[in-house]
Amino acid sequence: MRFQKTALEGAWVIEPDPLTDERGFFARTFCVRAFGEKGLEPIFVQHSISYSRQAGTLRGMHYQGEPYAEVKLVSCMRGAICDVIVDLRQYSRTFRKWASFELSAENRQLLYVPKGFAHGFLTLSDEVTVSYLISEFHTPSAARGLRYDDPAIGIEWPSPPSIVSEKDLSWPYLSAQAV
Repeated sequence: MRFQKTALEGAWVIEPDPLTDERGFFARTFCVRAFGEKGLEPIFVQHSISYSRQAGTLRGMHYQGEPYAEVKLVSCMRGAICDVIVDLRQYSRTFRKWASFELSAENRQLLYVPKGFAHGFLTLSDEVTVSYLISEFHTPSAARGLRYDDPAIGIEWPSPPSIVSEKDLSWPYLSAQAV
């Protein structure tokens, strides 16, 4: 695996290093030892997937509040997404900054999302499956979010979302919440 730092403190893009032969390839996408050596969370207690039927589907921007903040390791198993993270850690030099990454079944990259980040994505194709390794159990009372179109953040999505859930439309703007 190759670990690449991103512009946001603590977030990483992870690329599998495939071993190929006439059958195809084999690659590790997670290793407790490798993550530990980078100082990254090595324990994930939950594995979830999401499926989106249509391109233009937006999911996010989600996070869990303390003490249930979670690390996510996100990959796109089918199709392609524009994956976006926002640093909500007030002590961070990248506080309120965002970054986007194209994750796809083709590029096989993973995104390591640290605690204290909001996360969401826009599907770039139909028939998208996204996989998440999550370091904390889902705690509904800790579920938080912010608007995908919050002007205080200014995320530049590759195209306007065509499908957004009522829940994701109801998240408050950052100016209306204490992060």
